[in-house]
Amino acid sequence: MALIELSRTQGEYGFTATDTNNQQLRMDIPVEKGGTGNGFRPMQVLLAGLGGCSAVDVVSILQKQRQEITDFSIHIDGEREPGKEPSLWQDVTVVFDLTGNIDETKAYRAAELSMNKYCSVAETLRRAGGDLKWQVNVNGKPVTV
Repeated sequence: MALIELSRTQGEYGFTATDTNNQQLRMDIPVEKGGTGNGFRPMQVLLAGLGGCSAVDVVSILQKQRQEITDFSIHIDGEREPGKEPSLWQDVTVVFDLTGNIDETKAYRAAELSMNKYCSVAETLRRAGGDLKWQVNVNGKPVTV
């Protein structure tokens, strides 16, 4: 079981989440909505979780295949349902940017396995009705399979 403690730490809407290992994450809402804007918005945390979950999967899969990753970043963009409360993520696009001595097909397959099989956050978003798309770039070149 994961234990998270949330404490108000700044202004009306600034909170810090702390886990049992004392790792911390700041959350807030935008200034125009009454916050200080000093932290992730809660729905951004969900997308960050998607990135972290999938990144771990991709690295693990590619390391097992002896692929040499020298740099790796993930860019995530999302659109939420308009005019609804709660407003869920309806369209999410994930771009995997990998650099190194990496077979393009293996990189694409690693991302595909993560997004469709292993990443629990991706499955959570999908079950909530989100449409998840992804793209893989290796050494600056889009991978097409």
